Amino acid sequence: MIRIATYNVEWFDRLFDDGGALMPDSRWSGRRDVKRYQQITALNQVFKAMDADVIMVIEAPDTNKRRSGSAALERFAISAGLRTTKALVGLQNNTQQEIALLYDPDVLSVEHNPMGGDADDPFGPRFDTSFRYDLDIDARQEIVTFSKPPLEVKMRTTSGKGLRLIGVHAKSKAPHGARTDQEAMTFSIANRRKQLAQCIWIRSRVQAHLDVGEAIIVLGDFNDGPGLDQFEQMFGSSGVEIVMGEGKDALFDPHVRMALSQPLGARPTSSRFYLHKEDRYLQALLDYIMISQDLRRFDPRWHIWHPFEDPACYGNLELREALLTASDHFPVSMDIDL
Repeated sequence: MIRIATYNVEWFDRLFDDGGALMPDSRWSGRRDVKRYQQITALNQVFKAMDADVIMVIEAPDTNKRRSGSAALERFAISAGLRTTKALVGLQNNTQQEIALLYDPDVLSVEHNPMGGDADDPFGPRFDTSFRYDLDIDARQEIVTFSKPPLEVKMRTTSGKGLRLIGVHAKSKAPHGARTDQEAMTFSIANRRKQLAQCIWIRSRVQAHLDVGEAIIVLGDFNDGPGLDQFEQMFGSSGVEIVMGEGKDALFDPHVRMALSQPLGARPTSSRFYLHKEDRYLQALLDYIMISQDLRRFDPRWHIWHPFEDPACYGNLELREALLTASDHFPVSMDIDL
């Protein structure tokens, strides 16, 4: 049995200096009303409690000419006493929020394996290039890019089971920078179009892997989900539903199935954001672990580490407070007998 997890750590990068060392001081972190030492302490507790074999870290420490995200993550793992002592960073971006993999080298081996090439490649264009798609049905193809290219991993367990992982941090739909309600609507629609196009691009990559018989897991923060906003009616479906697909090649995540089967009922959530204008918190399901159908026979079991919705997390006061302090997202994990 191995545990695979995804965790969006809000502004993880701001907890490290340029040498990759943690800064457990009393200065503010990137979290609202949280000092750096408080966030570091909380993250230590959350990662230890998860005890995962492999973690797709969203908003991982930055990688550039001066900073190494993998070195920072490995130093964090050693400091926290984790088994996941090795880190893998994929295609770099300019946002100071990488997508990275922390893993236990005694349990599995991994390699960064980006796919895609020219227009004739069956896997489509690489995620650090561009994708052409008609976003607004005007018979003209727009050029779509990723600000955070997905991390493509080829993984093999010690038992010899091989599979693919694609780590995702999809485009946010929030209208950042809008000054009026009309601007906010315009920005939101444009962002939604780009987010859906990114998800179409990811789905085409998923389908290419399925077509050659490869098991695959897509995991991360999609900034989207079934029934989350009014734009879903405008565009017909959520980005998550696009990536999951339909029929025999559909990916599976029980939390998405729950959201789709009971649109007006209670649904799980994986994030908690403070809304300044409304002075309240908003919860949403944004983080997923989607698996190909062939992996369902290995008895997968999902778990959202939500401090208020999961009884075990709520009943452990120290862990509950750590989850609330560490990030505005909560980890999602899956145990699977590989």
